Amino acid sequence: MIKLFKVKEKQREIAENANGRPPVKKQSAGELRLHKDITELNLPQTTAIAFPNGKDELMNFEVTIRPDEGYYFGGTFVFTFQVSPIYPHEAPKVKCKTKVYHPNIDLEGNVCLNILREDWKPVLNINTIIYGLFHLFTQPNHEDPLNYDAASVLRDNPKMFESNVRRAMAGGYVGQTFFPRCM
Repeated sequence: MIKLFKVKEKQREIAENANGRPPVKKQSAGELRLHKDITELNLPQTTAIAFPNGKDELMNFEVTIRPDEGYYFGGTFVFTFQVSPIYPHEAPKVKCKTKVYHPNIDLEGNVCLNILREDWKPVLNINTIIYGLFHLFTQPNHEDPLNYDAASVLRDNPKMFESNVRRAMAGGYVGQTFFPRCM
């Protein structure tokens, strides 16, 4: 019985190819939901989305954030999104490609944002994540850090933190760590 279904499926593919059309790739539920999320995006003007692998490869894309206020004003920060086929039941994997001095982003680009971890729910979407990332730049959080050094400086000496952020964004050293220019 199972072989009968495989034969029918193969015949359907051959018939579609005979019509001169390539076989239609079925989209997963995650791809369908992601497509809906992307078409409904309501991004701030300081944020852009790009598809380095082309519009046909929706599951991997980049978001660029250019904060217009706060410590990170004037910087350009690029994040990669890798979306699982079981999205929205699993949060996308988000990494910061831009090396940044930030309490909630470590030097490897891992991002500490609660909705990407324990607070993820399928009702959340890509728009929510992008606004969460944007919020990290306008209101860095020293209480839940990945970069403990940056968090302690932010907590204990905000003026020094601002100076360190400016130095890092201009392309310089903070302590023993070099940060490429991102302004």
